[in-house]
Amino acid sequence: MKIPTYVPTQYWHELEDGRIQCDLCPRACRLKEGQQGLCFVRANYEHQIVLTTYGRSSGFCVDPIEKKPLNHFLPGTPILSFGTAGCNLACKFCQNWDMSKSREMDTLADEAAPDTLARAAQQLGCSSVAYTYNDPVIFHEYAIDVAQECQKLGIKSVAVTAGYICEQPREEFFKYMDAANVDLKAFTEKFYFKLTGGHLQPVLDTLRYLKHETKVWLELTTLLIPGENDSETELEEMTQWVVENLGADVPMHFTAFHPEWKMLDKPATPSHTLSMARQIARKNGVRYAYTGNVHDKQGGSTYCHNCGSLLIGRNWYVLSDWHLTADGKCQQCGTTCAGVFGAKAGNWGARRLPVRLRDFAV
Repeated sequence: MKIPTYVPTQYWHELEDGRIQCDLCPRACRLKEGQQGLCFVRANYEHQIVLTTYGRSSGFCVDPIEKKPLNHFLPGTPILSFGTAGCNLACKFCQNWDMSKSREMDTLADEAAPDTLARAAQQLGCSSVAYTYNDPVIFHEYAIDVAQECQKLGIKSVAVTAGYICEQPREEFFKYMDAANVDLKAFTEKFYFKLTGGHLQPVLDTLRYLKHETKVWLELTTLLIPGENDSETELEEMTQWVVENLGADVPMHFTAFHPEWKMLDKPATPSHTLSMARQIARKNGVRYAYTGNVHDKQGGSTYCHNCGSLLIGRNWYVLSDWHLTADGKCQQCGTTCAGVFGAKAGNWGARRLPVRLRDFAV
């Protein structure tokens, strides 16, 4: 299958001055002919917004699903992960800046038609495919086409996203997703505007939409940056909002920042900050709170919210214990653990397997 260079998109409209406004995300880039949006991958070409990276990826790799991170969606299973280049936010602390901030097309080292990618996932024994590394909302059309091909083969789709997307494309996009990990980057407008170039409210709107209007399994991740979004006050407000608006069963992951991109002046997050965030979340009613990017077996494991028994033990990405029944209940007290679980634990472990998609092309 020949992969097209530019793919027409539908979320845009013409302005009175002749420019085209992209309506995919709240950034609403207004572009003259030949100009690219801030995401770099959507452009005004022949008087329409096109996607310029369809079928082209910054690499394919089989990861443990816990790395996304997802702890309550098919634990222990392998997931075929891929992304493209570009991003619709401008996070100064980006941990994947070499991909998400890339404006070099040769970053897109591999290409694959949607059916090739789905077939690769199946042949590699992956239960799911992750749209990750950069934000999949910007390659909206490609992600949906891949998800549809995966659906035909019984492969689940997982979006790892910042949730910065407009209402209409959001509805279409998540119609094809089975699970999502959304970055709730902070809980103040000041942080979003100053450090991401975006706004908080559209992300909160996406979270409410996912929880209350879809069947997508939802987990949240917050990268805690010293002095920016790690105060007790902000963590109190964030976790209370999550319980009140999304419910107690939405897992929260608090992960450690490492100096990257344009925030090399900040220190790495100390482990006690992550533990504090987890304790605050649990105190405020979050049933499943985790620490990440650090070695913390307790903070990475899943416990029954009713009796406190260990349900899933984790040592980094390796499952060390499994005490769930075949239908996802605590073996000790019979309380259901929220999530999507197989009849038994996966055994992929911490392996990382780079993949050449051309090996699976027909």
